[in-house]
Amino acid sequence: MAKKEVKKTEKGINKEAVKKVARYIEAVGRRKTAIARVRVSGGKGAFVVNGKEFKQYFNLERLWLAASAPLRELKLGDKFDVEARVSGGGVKAQAGAVRLGLSRALVLGDPEFKKRLRKLGFLTRDSRKVERKKYGLKKARRAPQWQKR
Repeated sequence: MAKKEVKKTEKGINKEAVKKVARYIEAVGRRKTAIARVRVSGGKGAFVVNGKEFKQYFNLERLWLAASAPLRELKLGDKFDVEARVSGGGVKAQAGAVRLGLSRALVLGDPEFKKRLRKLGFLTRDSRKVERKKYGLKKARRAPQWQKR
């Protein structure tokens, strides 16, 4: 059976078409070297990261607050189930990647959220990455100690 194509409207994706075709909405978020693939579906508020409860995966409160910030700010915590697959980076970068992926997925589901999420800064990709090491140097910019003799 062939999948039906989602009809685009002038403002964005047609909501009825999304409900009929897709069981979930998927988006990708990145930060530093961390990549998060986030799936959002209608549900009762389950939040799973790499098969674990997100409060167990992000064991610090500030990390799980950062990861779930888009749902809290839009007051949608108990209306959607979120499943995230995260790889690379550290846990802080992973939390940032989940936040961006979750924000993007919510905007795909309902374009009305875009203005609020953009104002909160959740749709902005943090493009900073680690600078590469250069030859002749000890690190990216650290030169060897100068020797007089």
